This record gives sequence, structure tokens and C-alpha cells, in this order.
Amino acid sequence: MTEAIQKKLNSELEKYTQMQKDVSKSMSARQKLETQLAENNIVKEELDLLDSANTVFKLIGPVLVKQDLDEAKATVTKRLEYINGEITVTGKLKLPELTCGWEVGTPWADRQATAGHIR
Repeated sequence: MTEAIQKKLNSELEKYTQMQKDVSKSMSARQKLETQLAENNIVKEELDLLDSANTVFKLIGPVLVKQDLDEAKATVTKRLEYINGEITVTGKLKLPELTCGWEVGTPWADRQATAGHIR
């Protein structure tokens, strides 16, 4: 019987470890998106300060290419919309439900029953 409990414990430990990895990966992706959002907001603010007399350049590889101000503003606006959409999507992703009964707020008796506690 202890062997069955050990197998169950190992199985739950593997699930928990995988969930930790998923949370870490999700948080890294979210942080990256937040950084990109902040950088693009700064670019948008800078572009808003310019008028049509100013020249805007876009870096393509090692070359600076002249770009129309309105086109640059449109590109940044689309990029901001995309990043905000991605942040919304990653915010709605839910991790798999915990099946072991150890969720916050679960009464102790339920935890014992779910974990197969030997009496």
C-alpha cells in the first residue's frame, strides 16, 4: 500500500513541477510583453512630438531608411494594438486546475480524503 501512495505522490509531484514551469514561462512572456509595450509607448510619445518638417528613419538591418511620419505612427499604433491584444490573451490563459485538493480554502478533512490519507 505504501508503494501505491509513493506512486501517487510522485505523480502529483510531477504535475506540480510542470505547473511551476508553466507559471514561470507564462510570467516571462508577460514581462517581455510589458517591456515591449513600455518601449513602444515611449516611441509613440516621441513621434507625437514631431511635425511633418521632421525626418523619421527606420533601422532595417545595418541601414537607416527614410520613412514617412504618418507611416511610422501607424506602424507603432498597430504594434501597440497587437501587444495589448497579446497581453489580454496571456492574462486570460488559465493554468490547469489542481486536482489534488490542496487549493487554498479547501478544508483539512477534504484534503485528507483527496490525498488518500491513511487513518
